[in-house]
Amino acid sequence: MNKKGLLFIISGPAGSGKGTIVSRVRELAQFDFSVSATTRAPRPNEENGVHYYFIDKAEFEHKIETGEMLEYAQYVGNYYGTPKKPVEDALAEGRNIILDIEVKGALQVKEKMPDAVMIYILPPDYETLLARIRGRGTETEEVIQNRMNEARTEIQTFPKYDYVVINDKVEEAAADVLSILHTERMRTSRNTDIKEKFFK
Repeated sequence: MNKKGLLFIISGPAGSGKGTIVSRVRELAQFDFSVSATTRAPRPNEENGVHYYFIDKAEFEHKIETGEMLEYAQYVGNYYGTPKKPVEDALAEGRNIILDIEVKGALQVKEKMPDAVMIYILPPDYETLLARIRGRGTETEEVIQNRMNEARTEIQTFPKYDYVVINDKVEEAAADVLSILHTERMRTSRNTDIKEKFFK
């Protein structure tokens, strides 16, 4: 039988660069990525089933009612969430998987799956975060301010995470995340079968 896979949760405020870091980590190591579902409209160059599953509010709420979501949250007027079955299947098959999700959802997953490793991504400072969000050029000033207000609240929760990584340079931040992932795979609590194998 395959050894159970490990679940890693990456969170951070909008503009922290967590999506870019996750993409880079996946280029460098063998980790599955769980595609989240959302009710927000796709941004330019975003593909359904690749960046998100873009569904309407009625369908999302149906999935909540039928227990098909591992976690979900409302963020700036839209639902975001993780379909449960793909995550459970990947872990059961021994594949490591990364979730890129918001804080509220991350804490829901941690409660259900205590072995999950939680990593919080932060930019160097508030000004950098604001500049990154404005630099997207895809959102109104009202939405930007809503995101910044949400970020102020959300950042207060990062001590609940296992690790924090400062994203000043993507390559360095990705290397930090990879070092965490490799360290967690070597925890004695995750390798209790080594003793039995050693004496065979």
